[in-house]
Amino acid sequence: MPEAPSKLSRRFWSGYLRPQVPALAAGFALMVIEGSALGGLSYLLKPLFDQVFAPGGSSALMAVGLGILALFAVRAVCVVSSRTLMAAVAQRVSAAMQADLLRHILTLDAGFFQTNAPGVLIERVQGDTIAVQGIWSSLLTGIGRDALGLALLFGVAISIDPYWTLYALIGAPLLILPSALLQSYVRRKSSQLRDQAGARATRLDEIFHGIQAVKLNRMEDYQTARFRAVLKTITRSEVKSVLGRSLMPGMIDLVTGIGFFAVLYMAGDEIADGSRTVGDFMSFFTAMSLTFQPLRRLGEMSGTWQIAAASLDRIYALLDTKPARPRPAVSVARPSAGAPEIRFEDVRFAHGDSPVLRGLTFTAAAGKTTALVGASGAGKSTVFHLLTGLLEPDAGRISIGGADSAGMSLPDQRALFATVTQDSALFDETLRDNVTLGRDGIAPDRLQAALAAAHVSDFLDALPQGLTTPVGPRGSALSGGQRQRVAIARALIQDAPVLLLDEATSALDAQSEAAVADALAAGSQGRTTLVIAHRLATVRGADKIIVLDQGLVAEEGSHDALLSRGGLYAGLYKLQFKDE
Repeated sequence: MPEAPSKLSRRFWSGYLRPQVPALAAGFALMVIEGSALGGLSYLLKPLFDQVFAPGGSSALMAVGLGILALFAVRAVCVVSSRTLMAAVAQRVSAAMQADLLRHILTLDAGFFQTNAPGVLIERVQGDTIAVQGIWSSLLTGIGRDALGLALLFGVAISIDPYWTLYALIGAPLLILPSALLQSYVRRKSSQLRDQAGARATRLDEIFHGIQAVKLNRMEDYQTARFRAVLKTITRSEVKSVLGRSLMPGMIDLVTGIGFFAVLYMAGDEIADGSRTVGDFMSFFTAMSLTFQPLRRLGEMSGTWQIAAASLDRIYALLDTKPARPRPAVSVARPSAGAPEIRFEDVRFAHGDSPVLRGLTFTAAAGKTTALVGASGAGKSTVFHLLTGLLEPDAGRISIGGADSAGMSLPDQRALFATVTQDSALFDETLRDNVTLGRDGIAPDRLQAALAAAHVSDFLDALPQGLTTPVGPRGSALSGGQRQRVAIARALIQDAPVLLLDEATSALDAQSEAAVADALAAGSQGRTTLVIAHRLATVRGADKIIVLDQGLVAEEGSHDALLSRGGLYAGLYKLQFKDE
């Protein structure tokens, strides 16, 4: 349910605007001066018409003229200064919100990312914060410039004739009910627009991420048509939102017109019979005319607030999202030093109503290599995700070095593992950055040793800038095998007690696979190594092979012992080599 506007305002103020108070105060003061200039201008029009434009009024010309010039000069300085200040604060607030959102999203578990597409999250971090960043500036402008300007202008009008002022406001009560209905409508449409913007970003992300599949399957027209459908929905909602936002200033225009007509009708006779001067009327008319734009801006501001409120609802809903099973911020359980033993004790896990692990129990001996094999869907990848804290078990216990993983903070648990996955995720940075991952202080000889062990050095000299060569989006400037070698070098350079390999050599040719397998074997010295593999030829040298079947251990033993047993492993092995 959307939060009340007052609560949204308080959270926004305390979280982001409070640190900007000095700049906001300065900007507000400048806006006050800017708004006051309008009242001063309308006030000076009375002596302009009654004295300067009257016979013998040349003596007052200089004073009145310089007064008007000074008002415009002061207003110009205030406009430039206040807008610059507000823009600077707006950008700082938006940047702080985006950083906070990203930091919070990165703390959420894998289940969150399975139900929230990247495009939707990008729109939350970027689109929603941009929709919010200008609202407080509009509010301050409305309070500091427009509301004060209106008060002064109405003060001038009342000082000339309170009855004329009352006639000018005769239609104001007509705005109350339509205003409340329009605000609800605009907020609802704005919320729909933010959702649809997320769908648009998701569609683009999927198209560009899967560009190769799009081209190979001749899906260009199909994907364009789907994107057009999303755009059509956005266009329709945007038009309705603009209509709702425009109706309020439109109604203000209508009410203002009614008020002007009433004033002209009542004031005409008074000016004609001489009880009021032309200067009175021009000063009053100018004051009321100058209220026109502030009134319209204040009317538009209600729609602007509803747009921002819709985005603030989404932002705070995301910030209030917590991991399904939060971990302690500081570890209360720590593993013993050195290569740890890893134990799964009756571990259960299900995706929704579909069980994956049904009471899995096994031990990976400290300092040894343990391989997990089995058919697709047996639970191998789930074991990987549970070990690294990407998923949390529904029941059972996972211990690493004698410490219950549930008592570890996620950073501490993940620091225990150096990982190489089948999908070697590289970032659009340099090759060095993709190996070191922002870690400072890595000695050059250690970096070179990891590059050589992973056979990155074999192609390094062919790259135009060596280690500083950008690898492109998702590593697109490298071949699949080269990307995998970079990922292996990344793991070898980490000082982690557990080496976790998930099809680590799947993208390599036979010659490179053999060389990298030797490198991984060397890198596993002094570490506990877990190898998740589909290709059984890569695990023959493991100290123990665990065969998984439907989330349980079906067999375990050495390669030779399992073959001689003639069970599930032997069947899988014969099937693979028969196919080859």
